Amino acid sequence: MTTGASTPTYPARPRRSRLRTFLPLGVAAWLVLEIWLLTVVAGVAGGGTVFLLIVAGFVLGAVVIKRAGRRAFRNLSETLQQQQSGVAPADGPSGGNGPMMLGGLLLMLPGLISDALGLLLLIPPVQKALSARTERAIDRRMRAAAPGTLGDAFQQARMHRPDGRVVQGEVIRDDAPRNPGPRPPLNG
Repeated sequence: MTTGASTPTYPARPRRSRLRTFLPLGVAAWLVLEIWLLTVVAGVAGGGTVFLLIVAGFVLGAVVIKRAGRRAFRNLSETLQQQQSGVAPADGPSGGNGPMMLGGLLLMLPGLISDALGLLLLIPPVQKALSARTERAIDRRMRAAAPGTLGDAFQQARMHRPDGRVVQGEVIRDDAPRNPGPRPPLNG
């Protein structure tokens, strides 16, 4: 006579996250919607117009990504020069280059919905809001990271000033010997 359910002898499968469950379905629905919209626009305006829209979106996306990459490289160069000269680095433009590069990538994808989303991401207030939301989500995940994980290591490596800016620095321990003394000869 059994008093309860038997325990399975095989290991239980880990539960899939909602993102892994619904992302393929969302991508498939988005592709179907893009193709349907392209055929509707081609029926109204003609196939040549749709082709020109797709080519124009690709070219504009490439220009946006190139511009964002140059801006990121210029910001990196300026920051490195300021750190070498001992000057505190100035705050760059808020929003960063991530939303701009994502907008350029969406413009390069063939489709009218992706083009509309890419153009939306090129608007500065949208970039700023998206960057702030992404930074809050990353900070929340890093605070919730279990000790010993990569997120925990990044959180421990960051040092904040009272105004919230991150201060780059190096930890120097006083208990470690600075000069270990003479080394033994290599031949002997």
